[in-house]
Amino acid sequence: MKRVLITGANSYVGTNVEKWLMRDPENYYVETLDMMNLNWKNFDFSKFDVVFHVAGIAHVSTKKKMKELYFKVNKDLTIETALKAKESGVKQFIFMSSMIVYNSKETLITRETIPKPKNFYGLSKLEAEKEIAKLGNLNFNVSILRPPIIYGPNSKGNFKKLQKIAKKSPIFFNFPNKRSMLFIDNLSEFIKVLINNNDNGIFFPQNSEYFKTSDIVLQLARCYRRVIWMTRIFNPIIFILRNKFSIINKIFGDFYYEIEMSKYGLQNYIVCNNTESLSFVANDN
Repeated sequence: MKRVLITGANSYVGTNVEKWLMRDPENYYVETLDMMNLNWKNFDFSKFDVVFHVAGIAHVSTKKKMKELYFKVNKDLTIETALKAKESGVKQFIFMSSMIVYNSKETLITRETIPKPKNFYGLSKLEAEKEIAKLGNLNFNVSILRPPIIYGPNSKGNFKKLQKIAKKSPIFFNFPNKRSMLFIDNLSEFIKVLINNNDNGIFFPQNSEYFKTSDIVLQLARCYRRVIWMTRIFNPIIFILRNKFSIINKIFGDFYYEIEMSKYGLQNYIVCNNTESLSFVANDN
């Protein structure tokens, strides 16, 4: 049996991974730990094989006043947790980093792409990665995940906004962009495989297909039994504006991993394709 401690109680990813693993209680035991309470420092890590560290600040801000908090939570807390795990004899430490360690202007990310964060969120994650990687040895495997946008039933953020558009708007823009994304069940299965293998290194899990923003809205609208008109009329304007305004680039920009770098040996962690995943999302309320 694998004994797993998820550090970061009530997080979207942590909660879903816990549920996924506990579907097989004979092979997995899972506990979650609230890292907001300083009592976590007195918690006994020694009874666990794996620590999955998801605690962190989820939203991205460019405000300078956020810098100290980002580094305190995303970097310092991660390092402190990893050190405690290693000292306690934990065999594997899995850290939820982010694709945001790369600059979104790169568009296509390959293994050769050098991370160049453009905000404090990405920089704090990247610096945490570098420090905990130094802790790895034959008895302590450090696994770093750099997932793209994670979505699923009841997920928050920009994906929720696309759901609202699919429910209400009669029209949307058919712009040919390309995005890497990761359905929560695919991520959960990836974590499960990673735990089983007790592996180390940097990993780039993503769905086996890229998404186009207009396809997301169109497929969601179909799930809601709505007809939505897709137009290319404004594409030249969008092409210009996405290079000038970050909000437009977030919606219609290209930002994706090379598919090959997301393959994990002979292990297939894709349990749900793009179309199927959107049907689950559409039925979340």
